[in-house]
Amino acid sequence: MNTSKSSSRRSFLKHSALASAAVLLPACAQTSRDSTTGGPAVAIVWNPADTVAASPAAQWAMQYLAQALQDRGISAAITHEAPKATRLTIRAGGPTNVPERFDGQGPGDHIPSGAESLALVAAPGTIYAAGFDPRGLTYALTELADRVHLAADPLADLQKPQRLHEQPANSVRSVMRLFASDVEDTAWFHDRDFWSRYLDLLAVSRFNRFNLALGLGYDNNHGLKDTYFFFAYPYLVSPQGYDVRATGVSDDEREKNLASLRFISDQTARRGLHFQLGIWTHAYTAIASPNPNHTITGLTDQTHPPYCRDALHLLLERCPSISGVTFRVHGESGIPEGSYDLWKTVFDGLLKHGDRRIRLDMHAKGMDQPMIDTALSTKLPVTLSPKFWAEHLGLPYHQAAIREQEMPKGGRSATGQFALSNGSRSFLRYGYGDLLKKDRPYKITHRIWPGSNRFLLTADPLFAAAYGKCLSFAGTDGFEIFDPLSFKGRQGSGKPGHRTAYTDDSHLEPTYDHEKFLLTYRTWGRLGYNPDSPADVCERGYRAEFGASNHPAAKALASASRILPLTVTAHLPSAANLSYWPEIYTNMSLVDPSHPGSYTDTPAPRTFLHVSPLDPQLFSSISEHIDALLAGKPLAKISPAEVADQLESWANDTQAALAKTTATTAAAKRAMIDAGILALTGQFFAHKLRAALLLAYFAKAADEQAHARALDEYKHARDAWAAIIPLAGNTYVPDISFGPTPHLRGHWSDRLPAIDADIAAVQKFTSPTVEQTVSPPPLDFVLTPRGPLASSAPLLAHTPPQNFTPGQDLPLAITPAGPLATLTLFYRHVNQAERWQSLELAPDAAAATIPAAYTQSPYPLQYYFQATPKPSNGDMMTILRSRFPLIFPGFAKDFLGQPYFLLLPA
Repeated sequence: MNTSKSSSRRSFLKHSALASAAVLLPACAQTSRDSTTGGPAVAIVWNPADTVAASPAAQWAMQYLAQALQDRGISAAITHEAPKATRLTIRAGGPTNVPERFDGQGPGDHIPSGAESLALVAAPGTIYAAGFDPRGLTYALTELADRVHLAADPLADLQKPQRLHEQPANSVRSVMRLFASDVEDTAWFHDRDFWSRYLDLLAVSRFNRFNLALGLGYDNNHGLKDTYFFFAYPYLVSPQGYDVRATGVSDDEREKNLASLRFISDQTARRGLHFQLGIWTHAYTAIASPNPNHTITGLTDQTHPPYCRDALHLLLERCPSISGVTFRVHGESGIPEGSYDLWKTVFDGLLKHGDRRIRLDMHAKGMDQPMIDTALSTKLPVTLSPKFWAEHLGLPYHQAAIREQEMPKGGRSATGQFALSNGSRSFLRYGYGDLLKKDRPYKITHRIWPGSNRFLLTADPLFAAAYGKCLSFAGTDGFEIFDPLSFKGRQGSGKPGHRTAYTDDSHLEPTYDHEKFLLTYRTWGRLGYNPDSPADVCERGYRAEFGASNHPAAKALASASRILPLTVTAHLPSAANLSYWPEIYTNMSLVDPSHPGSYTDTPAPRTFLHVSPLDPQLFSSISEHIDALLAGKPLAKISPAEVADQLESWANDTQAALAKTTATTAAAKRAMIDAGILALTGQFFAHKLRAALLLAYFAKAADEQAHARALDEYKHARDAWAAIIPLAGNTYVPDISFGPTPHLRGHWSDRLPAIDADIAAVQKFTSPTVEQTVSPPPLDFVLTPRGPLASSAPLLAHTPPQNFTPGQDLPLAITPAGPLATLTLFYRHVNQAERWQSLELAPDAAAATIPAAYTQSPYPLQYYFQATPKPSNGDMMTILRSRFPLIFPGFAKDFLGQPYFLLLPA
């Protein structure tokens, strides 16, 4: 009855459609009998009186497991009574399903407790699968199905002794898939086989929410070309009393769209997932748009709000499995910020749907208290969803500070459509801002924008687990990731053909685009649910994709996946994904600020040397680092030199693993190619960062050797980029389109001329005459990591208190590990609109105190220490190092961990 490993891979891809077929195993039906026992090899037993087991989600999961067994040639039955002649019985039920006494041991920690928790307990011949609720039981059963699909010997694997009890680290684990192109997205929107496979994958990966987003392809209603679903309602419903239409869309097409939406939402709910509909645009007019493919007729400014209300109400009636609606309520929705009355009218469409309580989710950019109050007045559950790391994906922690250009300024104001997000609420453009107060009457979900990785495969269990741990930060509820390939074909740039952009000659295109990213879903979903999942959770996915256990391709992919998160954390020329695409990077000049290209939201002068980090509290820019070096000013920030070294290390690890890899499957080839591209991208940025450091040093110190070495580093960067071109040339099409402008489409080969032109400009660059106030450090020191990450052992010992009492002094006991020259405490409310406070301490201080006046706040607190070792006499390098104090706790190896302490108010 056992099948080969190669067939397990085929089963992994086909099982979803089979398990989701219209006709499934009846509750008490028996499949073909086992030739040895005369009965089914496996009986899945449940009690009809058990409300958890009787739920639709649990019933789906039982059928899914039964189909998985049959896919592997193992007969199975779903029944209320276990047949006598069976090799294995799986008993499925609620939290009381685990026996009180099992094999001489009390079940204690094996009883599921808490939403979505599960237990699996194996006895000889029997597995008890229990869930606290339907989702918990679904996860227990799909865990067994996952093992069946991917094990070499499924029955033997299932019958291994096991005691598993898991509960979620994040209460929200969501995936958003957006419709951005009628050319590229219409097919999958209506493809029911695709949805069965895709939603199975989300459920098995333990995502618990799916968000289908409409109207997110544009940031405003200017320059529209592809407007399908842009103002979504007329494409789906026609409420009575209005004659509103999308031109060119017939009644039959509208009904087809609605039928597909109902199917998608029903099938999502059937698997136990919450279905969220995203309606991102409420503008019904197209401005400066000479040739949109559809326009909206029949609306006026007076009828617009009530039409939206009534259309939304009708849409929710026709699709009863929609559990929540996401709104973009800032100016990019097409509605001027501060239009509270309009939104109150729209939100009324969420009301009066029987027992359903629709979750109202508002994208947080530009959010203010009147908008929050408008949502809360509905008495519905409310979620605010701020961006995590702007519109990119940084390292797995919450940035210690936002960029200076988003910080509130005295007297900062704006008017018009973006009066709040460009004015007094600018600090909410790209982060959680001031939303994390204690006892907040709303939930917080962090939305992870697809600015960095858009179509290259990434999957790293180490970083995924770290994200899983940090995304419940300060009592928040979890995360929503954008689906891979989000924004593909955006703004009229859609192209017929494969969405994954593989050439026909490559023979690498999977049946459905999501099948390229099976490992991405697995790592984010499973480790977002339980960051401490057993290693085999990810390893069996790698085995299914690549073949052998501990396959080098898995190691290569893991190392390569870390490169872009560090890159954008340390160096971010634009926070907007419409402007910065590091996978196919548009070169930014080291010396020419007059042509910044798409990088306009970066400090002046707009060159690579002056780009801000995405976390400027803990990372230094190139110019900031060199200025501090030359001024002899202490700078407790991670330097670009350290970043460059780490990028190169990960790139080298990737390439070393790839050298040991023999690609035998299409999945392995896809992973190897993408990991190779990312490794070379890491080398490119490592060399360019070093070139920029040397050039900045040359500009201030007039050291010709620095100029020559800067050119050498830039040429090495160019060589790394050029090496991508043959690697990607026969794999990816020449025009990979994520937008209509040159920096959002094209190929790596398109970018090489700009790199060459800038190298020529650097060669001609001359240093201005600058009077030095201190002797510049040796040139080698410019590229030597000497910042906070260089410490192999902490300089302090400190155990943070469990919490703090607002309005009382907060003492923090510390123990220096050795002689210190300086010691400083940095602290801040968990409010990105505020700046960090600092308190200078005696170098041998045993304690620090955050004053009562500061703790009197509704916000949590975060803090860290800055310390400088006492230099030895006559040791020049130690004296130079003293210009770079260390931070504690700082990062662990591979830039992991939370680099500050977090305290919640009591």
